[in-house]
Amino acid sequence: MTLIARLRILLNDVDPQPMRHIEVPLKIRLDRLHEVVQAAMGWTDTHLYEFRAGGAGWGVPGPDGFYDGPMPAKKATLQKVLEDTGVRTIQYVYDFGDDWDHCIRIERVTEASPGVTYPRLLKASGACPPEDVGGAPGYEEFLEALADPNHEQHDDMVGWSGGSFDPEDARIDRIVERFDQLAKKWSPRPGKPKAPKPTP
Repeated sequence: MTLIARLRILLNDVDPQPMRHIEVPLKIRLDRLHEVVQAAMGWTDTHLYEFRAGGAGWGVPGPDGFYDGPMPAKKATLQKVLEDTGVRTIQYVYDFGDDWDHCIRIERVTEASPGVTYPRLLKASGACPPEDVGGAPGYEEFLEALADPNHEQHDDMVGWSGGSFDPEDARIDRIVERFDQLAKKWSPRPGKPKAPKPTP
């Protein structure tokens, strides 16, 4: 029996606030959960990240002896973190420069639905801010410049963002496409047929 965790992800300090409702296997490794959050939110996975819960952190450790960094995300699972910490909410921080702070709430754990592939998107609202926009304050300034044709940075921001940024558009089709790619990447590979033993 495969157990599935239903997660609600919110990006804090941003208005309009992006929200994603998703389902993932409870036993998902945290490095893979990171990939799921990246796909769900619309980030490009070009910066460091860390999951935090119960006073501990998981991410990409620095070189041995370099600093006291997080524990390796690829050696921990969502299930183990929940069992070890007893929390129902995990903090996920992406890009320590812009400091994008996400709240991941585990809403419930259920059995997997037959024929459904995971990760699965249930609901999404709000756009993901552009990478390297300068965190929540920079994003606010970016939206102000975009909305006002008379703003001194309007033309620069339109050019920088490609000219078609909508803060309300979660780009659901893109999330579903990226989730499908992850599901295919992680699906078990069929085993190679064994060569018949030579007869004596």
